Amino acid sequence: MRAHGGALMALAAAAAILGCEGRVLTADEAAFFREADPLGFILFARNVETPEQLRRLTADLRAAVGRDAPVFVDQEGGRVQRLRAPHWREWRPPLDEVARLSPDARARGLWLRYRLIAAELRAVGIDGDCAPSADLAGPDTHPFLRNRCFGTDPASVAQAARAAADGLLSGGVLPVLKHLPGHGRAVVDSHLYLPRTTADAATLEATDFAPFRALADLPVAMTAHVVFDAFDPDRPATLSPALIGVIRDRIGFGGLLLTDDLSMEALSGSLGERAAGAIAAGCDVALHCNGRRREMAAVVAAAGRLLPAAAARAEAALAARRAPGAIDTDRLAAEFEALAGSVADV
Repeated sequence: MRAHGGALMALAAAAAILGCEGRVLTADEAAFFREADPLGFILFARNVETPEQLRRLTADLRAAVGRDAPVFVDQEGGRVQRLRAPHWREWRPPLDEVARLSPDARARGLWLRYRLIAAELRAVGIDGDCAPSADLAGPDTHPFLRNRCFGTDPASVAQAARAAADGLLSGGVLPVLKHLPGHGRAVVDSHLYLPRTTADAATLEATDFAPFRALADLPVAMTAHVVFDAFDPDRPATLSPALIGVIRDRIGFGGLLLTDDLSMEALSGSLGERAAGAIAAGCDVALHCNGRRREMAAVVAAAGRLLPAAAARAEAALAARRAPGAIDTDRLAAEFEALAGSVADV
């Protein structure tokens, strides 16, 4: 299916990215995806066993929709890493990796890390990585997120996230910038509760929003299920027209905007209500990850087809999946390991 151009064929797709239940795509699932026609797919650890199995699964997912649909995964490193040993490298959490790199080596080291991740993903048919996070780590950032960040100040986070994104793009993998407009002030886990920040607009502009503004040219990004009192005290960013306006206008992000997973407990209402609310607020695509058929059907029905502006952004994003040039992974891995030891005893 990689021979299918994919971008123009995706313009009539459903405004949804969906998961599947297991390691093998069943005939029943394939029929559902053929009819639903989601823009793309997302995989989790439940879908991963071996490289051979994963190549079959990604090929079968694309065959189900008849086009070169993007297949995403969360491969940040550390706890949030779906492809693991013994078949794939084990990666440290991003914040821990940054601590091992000297300031002079940081950009090159992170580029190498994500170029190697891209090579591993492309080899099994995955061409989208839900990384990097440009959230700022702070003293009160919840542990579910803190070591997934790259740092505590906007400039260094922007530099690190740019290197990570460039490494992925060089390897033919779409980076998904997250979590706009900033998740770092969350003191609760949005998988379970709805976070809220009371910071004023000027503070947010100077801190949390700044790394995302520096990375606003990237092709794909993901929202935060966080309430920002300064802009909309009633709705999280994913469901807030005001916050989507912040993302588009103040931050300047013009790419394809995905929701974070709609099944997270930060959000209230039915899955259909969440999907419809996100699209109405200005998100381009509803993301649903757990692979449960009834929930996926509700999300697809509520999200509808890609709106014209969203379809144009999807086309531009998919066009960024460029075939990577050949690399010597052993040489790049050796260079990375040398740089990653540039700060000792961390």
